[in-house]
Amino acid sequence: MKIALPTRDGNIDDHFGHCDHYTLMTLDADNNIVSKERMDSPEGCGCKSDIAPILASKGVKVMLAGNMGQGAVNILHANKIQVVRGCSGPIDEVAAKWLAGEIKDELIVCNHHDCGNH
Repeated sequence: MKIALPTRDGNIDDHFGHCDHYTLMTLDADNNIVSKERMDSPEGCGCKSDIAPILASKGVKVMLAGNMGQGAVNILHANKIQVVRGCSGPIDEVAAKWLAGEIKDELIVCNHHDCGNH
């Protein structure tokens, strides 16, 4: 399984649709991170790009994100990608906390691009 983290400067980007790139982490059967790869972010906002099907085709099952609009959540869910919002900090720490069960989806959704929730 793979998890995706919208990344900027080694940290979770506050809004997944505007991230610099995605860090894809591959997990083994015991949920250990066995590899990491960088995937550049396409132009445009996440819900208006083709990022969800691309991530799904790469085996991504979970998106650990800061925040995102409902359109992006819907598209990720339609591509069978679980969304966990409310993440922040260094990507390695976020992944470790999620794997330890310390991070749950905070259900924070913005409804416009100038939202103060991200």
